[in-house]
Amino acid sequence: MPHPARALALAIAALLVFSTAPPAEAAKKKANRPAAAQTRQAAKPKAKPRARPAAAPARKPLVRQQTKAAQLERVYDEYWDASMRLNPLQATFQGDGRYNDQLPNILSAAYRQQSHDFTVEWLGKVEKIGADGLTGQDLLSYQIFVRDARMSVAAEQYPSWMLPVSQYYNLGSIMAILGSGSGAQPFNTVKDYDTWSKRSLGIAPLFDQAVANMRQGMAAGVSQPRDLMEQVLPQLDAVIKPTAEESIFWAPVRNLPEDFPEADKVRIRAEYKRMIEYRIMPAYRALRGFIATEYLPAARRTDGMGGLPQGQAWYAATLRQATATDQSPAQLHAWGEQRVAALQEQINAVMKDHKLRGSQAKLIKNMRSERQFQYSDVNALLGRYRQVQQQVARRLPSVLDTLPKEGVEVRAVDAGRAPAAAAAAYQPAQPGQAAVLLVNTGNLPSRKRWAIPAQFLHEAVPGHHVQLGLQQALEKLPRFRRLGGDVAFVEGWGLYAESLGQSLGVYEDPYDQIGYLQGSLVRAARGVADTGLHAQGWDKAKAVAYLVKTASMDERDAVAEVERMMAQPGQALSNVVGEAKIIALRERAQQAQGAAFDVRRFHAEVIKDGSMPLDILDGKIERWLTAPAAAPSP
Repeated sequence: MPHPARALALAIAALLVFSTAPPAEAAKKKANRPAAAQTRQAAKPKAKPRARPAAAPARKPLVRQQTKAAQLERVYDEYWDASMRLNPLQATFQGDGRYNDQLPNILSAAYRQQSHDFTVEWLGKVEKIGADGLTGQDLLSYQIFVRDARMSVAAEQYPSWMLPVSQYYNLGSIMAILGSGSGAQPFNTVKDYDTWSKRSLGIAPLFDQAVANMRQGMAAGVSQPRDLMEQVLPQLDAVIKPTAEESIFWAPVRNLPEDFPEADKVRIRAEYKRMIEYRIMPAYRALRGFIATEYLPAARRTDGMGGLPQGQAWYAATLRQATATDQSPAQLHAWGEQRVAALQEQINAVMKDHKLRGSQAKLIKNMRSERQFQYSDVNALLGRYRQVQQQVARRLPSVLDTLPKEGVEVRAVDAGRAPAAAAAAYQPAQPGQAAVLLVNTGNLPSRKRWAIPAQFLHEAVPGHHVQLGLQQALEKLPRFRRLGGDVAFVEGWGLYAESLGQSLGVYEDPYDQIGYLQGSLVRAARGVADTGLHAQGWDKAKAVAYLVKTASMDERDAVAEVERMMAQPGQALSNVVGEAKIIALRERAQQAQGAAFDVRRFHAEVIKDGSMPLDILDGKIERWLTAPAAAPSP
């Protein structure tokens, strides 16, 4: 993403959500980005042309186009390296270890100004070259870079820096993950250990700056909801320990490689004990003390963004950035309510067709609790995923004929990761390793038979495995695209893949179909609750009650969902808006192409160029629809 601070926020969010997953598994959400669908070459010096027919001058624009594309390629490459220097944490998250010893004060006013200047500078360089004459991936890269940079600059008008800590964005947890060896920070060599020791020097200044920013927020009326901050204290308490040996930061010492020289082992143990007890733990205690004694009493009692200065405009801007939609929060709220009602009707229709008696709420409760929908055998659970895989394979050519070279294997997730792992998660292919659908075989009674078809479609085929697998085959994209990711596109395609289950023959069982519809209903209801909370004046209790009543959610799950909305406004809308955009584009293509419409060609066009913001996807599909039939699609 063009703005390093925004990129860091996305990377940290991914780290928090996927901190218990292997790096390759987490890469799915960060999106192992594609590379260019076409090769591009810098223009080479030409010999003086011989006399040509009159039509020869028509080649000159092509030469200018290649030159412009090559210039932009160089700018993007230089930009990425500069962004990694500016943001060493982001570099670490991307697997670039050159700056693993650095931790600048990313929360300071000086750093915010530096980031602003950086974005404006590189935006200016790209816009100076311009988009005239660009096509294909070159045009898409230009559009994505410029759009995201402009959005980042526009977002600066809102003081998000005054809200540096929540239970979903806790600097203390982030540093603990890195320093424990369970995150992106490597601990393989003696140098790696020395590198983290040096980086940890930045923890105390960073925490002090978080406190200073929160104090400014308190004075300006910009604070987190109290309910969220109360949950931060246990997170910090889990890290704070009286001795180094009890701390999570001691894990790398406990796991010192045996082949290290004995002298280095002795030195590292002594240095890490001092570092943890006299540098890191005091910083955590100071942050914890400030939140408990000063911040919590001043935290706001309102739950939605409407309780913040300019909160309504801030929320609308957040939605525009997350979803690339031009709809207002009120319009999205109304659309969500319509979507909820339509899904409830669809569930009723399935129940009626299959003579399933009782209310929707009672049926969903029974589907969650009855033993007939549960597994007691790991192999049976894995076998069901593989059965769905075979079902999909039989009918897949009717809806999609553009597939990655690599297949996808169904495997159980490591038992140690099971307690915190998702029910199913996609791990992209790595060099020498196949792509994998990791199935959580822990807590078997919670793995419902009716949930498996939709999970397979979303995470594997034709969902993330197809979309991200094709991205991996694109080898020429600039790094800001390959190593970035647009959540609305990636997750929107995943949800859209679920909607193809009827065509693929995996929803023939009424409970499987209702399971899919119920999942869609929950997501639609979450969108209504999000807009209700932040733009309609709802409080937490009303949003929770809405989810319980409308989507038949367990109250504890509903509370967790609403608290996530409070901490991450708009996040609940990105995936459903992404799915809706793809469906709307398909309908537009059907109307434009009539009898010539081929759903396989449409699906290929949507995913062949990798992830992108939805407004840019809209323009790309429009160019495809209006291009002459014989011309290559942009």
